[in-house]
Amino acid sequence: MSDRNSGRSRRRAGRFGGNKVNPSILAAEQVADFSEDTWWIWVIKAVFIIVYLILSVLLALWVERRGLGLMQNRLGPNRVGPLGLFQAISDALKLIIKEDFWLKGADKVIYFISPVIAAACAFILMAVLPMGPQVSIFGINTPLQLADSPVALIFLLAVAALGEYGLVFGGWSTRSTLPLFGSVRSATQMISYELALGLSLVTVVLASGTMSTSGIVEAQSGLWNCITLFPAFCVYIVSMFGETNRLPFDLPEAEGELVAGHTTEYSSMKFAWYYLSEYINMLNVSMIATTMFLGGWRAGPIVTWIYSLWGGDPNTGWIPMLWFFGKTWVFMFIMIWTRATLLRMRYDHFMKLGWKVLIPVSLGWLVCVTLIRGVTSFTDISQRSLYIGIGVIFLVLIGIIWIFGDKDDKDEQSSEEPGFVRPEEEFDAMAGGFPVPPLPGQTLPPSPRASRQQTTQEGELV
Repeated sequence: MSDRNSGRSRRRAGRFGGNKVNPSILAAEQVADFSEDTWWIWVIKAVFIIVYLILSVLLALWVERRGLGLMQNRLGPNRVGPLGLFQAISDALKLIIKEDFWLKGADKVIYFISPVIAAACAFILMAVLPMGPQVSIFGINTPLQLADSPVALIFLLAVAALGEYGLVFGGWSTRSTLPLFGSVRSATQMISYELALGLSLVTVVLASGTMSTSGIVEAQSGLWNCITLFPAFCVYIVSMFGETNRLPFDLPEAEGELVAGHTTEYSSMKFAWYYLSEYINMLNVSMIATTMFLGGWRAGPIVTWIYSLWGGDPNTGWIPMLWFFGKTWVFMFIMIWTRATLLRMRYDHFMKLGWKVLIPVSLGWLVCVTLIRGVTSFTDISQRSLYIGIGVIFLVLIGIIWIFGDKDDKDEQSSEEPGFVRPEEEFDAMAGGFPVPPLPGQTLPPSPRASRQQTTQEGELV
């Protein structure tokens, strides 16, 4: 307790004219105060998280179905309940009472525990995300957060990686072809996009000086990280689609070719756990993006200025929960909008984006942030100015490399692709022993019927 009080006194001294304190040290010491929490406070918070996630999934199902209907010029669910609000509830009841079956040749233990792993990891992630500041609950002063730690970010990454094993084991344990393909794709997707996602979050740690989630929110009391660390923010946005297997990155499921992928051999509640974990993970990555890049539960500068006109503070009390959940649903809407707009990527394009674009960009920006931290430790230049300036230069360079590099790649592929034939060369569709479509630059020869018709027409003209 004395250490905590001494830390608070040092922060007050640095803010109100005492000894100058490094802002990174302030952020590193800023961990939520749980000293007054009791066991029943923990129970209340845990129950709230579970209930909130389940209700949010029901709402997300309705918003997605109705939103996709509006975007694609169709109705969407509108029969069960007013505006179709109870459609998700009826679907949940259907899954509960649906016949549950067990595969004869499956590994029974892993087959059963895989959806449990996926769902449990999805529910755990929200425990370390701050939803608001210190408030009073039945006379006890406590933060709106179940738990926090100086290494909370590592906990988030570890649990998110563990949840992917539920998908991998689920497809492998069935000993069936299509689920196995889905699990293999899950493994490659997990490795490819979690690297880029983790590197983008490392830059947040360097800029904030802490891995505590409450400390990262405190470090964004001025400008949000989505402005100062814009390249990392862009990488995270793309990576979170790959992390949640959402379009255009839903390769592990790919219903058109894998019949729902790793969930093909699951039914009833075992399938429901997978289905529930997918939407909870959408909420999780949205809440992590809010915490790491959009200031968490803190209101924006414009809202703070409007509140200041009446002498109020939008960052105190229970109101900040509205800002946190509102920002979360902005990301949820972006994911739904993307599903309605984009098509599934080709697998080789998907892997190329992860390994040849996102990971190099993340590493390059990580080097830039490290250099900025080193420069500002010896000079009085503002870190925020350097972040924004170097970020703009970095994005311009990436754009130049992308434009000219992509053109060179296309020229190289067109000239070196195996089996490529020049347009003037004759194309034989049966050259490999079975009919194949023409490659880029090849044209099909005229059909025998078209040749006969052309010969007849020429004869008639003569």
